Amino acid sequence: MTATPSLEVAGLAFAYPDGHQALFGVDFRVARGERVALLGPNGAGKTTLVLHLNGILTAGAGTVTVAGLPVGKKHMAEIRRKVGIVFQDPDDQLFMPTVREDVAFGPAAAGMRGPELEARVVKALSLVGMAEFADRPPHHLSFGQRRRVAVATVLAMEPEILVLDEPSSNLDPASRRELADILRSLDVTVLMVTHDLPYAMELCPRALILSDGTIAADGPTGELLADDELMSAHRLELPFGFDPKTAKARSQGISG
Repeated sequence: MTATPSLEVAGLAFAYPDGHQALFGVDFRVARGERVALLGPNGAGKTTLVLHLNGILTAGAGTVTVAGLPVGKKHMAEIRRKVGIVFQDPDDQLFMPTVREDVAFGPAAAGMRGPELEARVVKALSLVGMAEFADRPPHHLSFGQRRRVAVATVLAMEPEILVLDEPSSNLDPASRRELADILRSLDVTVLMVTHDLPYAMELCPRALILSDGTIAADGPTGELLADDELMSAHRLELPFGFDPKTAKARSQGISG
């Protein structure tokens, strides 16, 4: 039973026009429905990697395959529907007069109209608990609410993969927990780029550490975060007082 992976990256290398080599042969695959954290210090190549997933960047060496489709000109429209990227600042994604219009924008641009479009909008907003805010102007919402609407604008396209860039940044504790509950409930593959290591551990059973343009480690999130030598080598630091070993025990309902 070898289901097509949501994402397969093989030998991906990329240099910017100024000669800066950002990726040096990245290999990994993500199965359908997995939630994977992409960790690494600033400058590791995380953003460059993410921009390859829906073809914003191309022309490097290696291949990226989304749901069995190679990322390239031939399948670009389909790939961009399948890979939804939620940016760190929700205001980069919300630009219409109302929440409803923002969420409808993508499907409408793809040709959806009428009751089908309205149903798609209602479904996406319901998934993030924002259905009753459909007629509000986005700028009247709290930051956490805007981030949830930004997620809805991507879910409205019914993507195969949801890519989240620093989803917990600037959120208060309640908004952070609400977003975690939403992300756990979604039936999509999740790739989460984050410096928030406890959040990565809470949401993603698996993590990749990208460092100096290569995958330095790939394994269970708790095990990677508990490896002091690995963490130190790749300039990853846990918040003061956070112990992945006891956090893991708590999350599994084990006393300790």
